[in-house]
Amino acid sequence: MKDIIIVGGGYVGLSVAVAVKKAAPHLEIELMEAAPEHVWQKDERASAIIAAAINMLKTLELWDDIKDDAQPINDMIVTDSKTGEPVKPVFLTFADRAATNEPFAYMIPNVSMVRALRQKAGELGITIRHGAAVTAFENNGGHARITLAGGEEIATRLVVACDGVRSRLRDMAGIKTVKFDYGQSGIVTTVSHERPHNGRAEEHFLPAGPFAILPLKGNRSSLVWTERTDDAKRLVESDDMVFEVELERRFGHHLGKLELAGGRRAFPLGLTLSRAFIAPRLALAGDAAHGIHPISGQGLNLGFKDVAALAETIVEADRVGLDIGALDTLERYQSWRRFDTVRMGMTTDVLNRLFSNDIGPLRVARDFGLGVVDRMPGLKRYFIEEAAGRTMHDKPKLLAGEPL
Repeated sequence: MKDIIIVGGGYVGLSVAVAVKKAAPHLEIELMEAAPEHVWQKDERASAIIAAAINMLKTLELWDDIKDDAQPINDMIVTDSKTGEPVKPVFLTFADRAATNEPFAYMIPNVSMVRALRQKAGELGITIRHGAAVTAFENNGGHARITLAGGEEIATRLVVACDGVRSRLRDMAGIKTVKFDYGQSGIVTTVSHERPHNGRAEEHFLPAGPFAILPLKGNRSSLVWTERTDDAKRLVESDDMVFEVELERRFGHHLGKLELAGGRRAFPLGLTLSRAFIAPRLALAGDAAHGIHPISGQGLNLGFKDVAALAETIVEADRVGLDIGALDTLERYQSWRRFDTVRMGMTTDVLNRLFSNDIGPLRVARDFGLGVVDRMPGLKRYFIEEAAGRTMHDKPKLLAGEPL
């Protein structure tokens, strides 16, 4: 019987495996990934990783393999305008570094992060099985049993579901969710530009939704471009000329000539919050527990917070001889993460509803609010520290840079 089966081979699943195995080498951990082995190498996306999560990557001895590809976000501007306006008025700037003199976030290519995690998992002796789709989950009291697509059954003390926002394991365990479809899709692509970005991130609030420009190494930027779902589908399926014209209307010309530097994909946007993060012998982490709007760039970082809290819960329970899959053991993880997750989900929901429109009086009110914040250094500092993950209550050890 295995100690832990992790279902899902993305950053969250790999991070849970690495964090637990590094602190408790005697635990037998196996990771099940439904996708073929090399699919992760085709991911062209990049993610904004906050300072607290960087602490975790350093503590897990992953940062040295990632840092050369990581672009620090040195400052950020926020605008509120209409599509195609030649000048986008800046209402809010975050130009100061945090108290530690470190960036509040880095942009990291997904491939670089997964590569480092997979390499560390191999060094620690964690088994990764590809093409291993889980078709059934059963709690048998003292252990759980999963069934793979080929009929193989595996017993384990704990199953960790990291299988995405449409988690099949969550459904198998009967955990309900709160869901809302925004009618929006996020277009993700990469562009190159003539002029350097100097590590500046930009968030442009447009009537259809936020348009984020996030700096990458070199004269390149990652875009997260929110549009109404039908418009996003049309743009993704259009030829390069049409796409680039629409892109320039939103991006502007401040960084010079633009060129597409990768493919483009659209992802449906919505809010999904699990009513419970645990069930007997099961814990949800990452998108399996929550899916939020990318307006704040906190989706993956919520997953890393789950990793830190769940790994600490498992390791400390194991050290004192508790059953790592028992419901009362897992309750600590749920109570640790549920409030922060719901708070962030509600915050992104309100922000998206507030800014994804062109209602005159509402625009005046929100722009006034942004201007007030911009003139209050103390409040801006709080928002920076909050975005960096440094104000988190009862912070897990890994997010504070402490080993388990």
